[in-house]
Amino acid sequence: MFDPVPRPTSGLAVRCTRVLFSPWSRLSLLVAMLAAAAVTVLVYEPQRLLSAGWPPELSGTAAVVTFAVAYGACTAALVPRPLLNLAAGALFGSQAGLVSALAGTVLGAGISFALGRLLGQGALRPLLRGRWLTAADSQLSRHGFRSMLALRLFPGVPFAAANYCAAVSRMGCVPFLLATGLGSIPNTAAYVVAGSRAGSPTSAAFLVAMGFIVLTGLGAAVFAWRRRHGLRGV
Repeated sequence: MFDPVPRPTSGLAVRCTRVLFSPWSRLSLLVAMLAAAAVTVLVYEPQRLLSAGWPPELSGTAAVVTFAVAYGACTAALVPRPLLNLAAGALFGSQAGLVSALAGTVLGAGISFALGRLLGQGALRPLLRGRWLTAADSQLSRHGFRSMLALRLFPGVPFAAANYCAAVSRMGCVPFLLATGLGSIPNTAAYVVAGSRAGSPTSAAFLVAMGFIVLTGLGAAVFAWRRRHGLRGV
């Protein structure tokens, strides 16, 4: 027989469900996942690929695809992209290494964006106060593609930070991924070429790649300093 009176256990279940799926619970899960990923990276040390090389049982297209997937997972786990780009060039050469690195870049950005949007946006958006945070959120929300394209072209903002800032904003996923793929080409290519020619550091290709990396880094530092100085003067 149907009992119209709600039982206490049902009310407790509803409250527990609300707590588990609350924005702060989801944010806590995201932080825990990133911490676990960082510990995994420290334990397994993916940078050993630069010295130990790729497993011999994988070769050709399978190796390139596998590296791209591993690259995406590592960037989502906060592994620095320059290290992975150098490894891509050292393992696969300039052309295949660039394809693998760019695919991994877009994949890693997509994973981070999805995690940030699903688990972090609800809790972090109400905390967007202050001139810098509000301006960054407004820029990404209204001019997402060109803003993200500029961030990717000038390597002044860490890759993971840009991913999660975009996820917290109202920027769309498709413009984010397109801007990431296009804007990451020059810098990624420079690191991949440097990695592929690391054995001949006096070659023209290596010197040009390193010169590009240094110049873009200096340009990003100058741009960031001028922007900060301008905001202080407002």
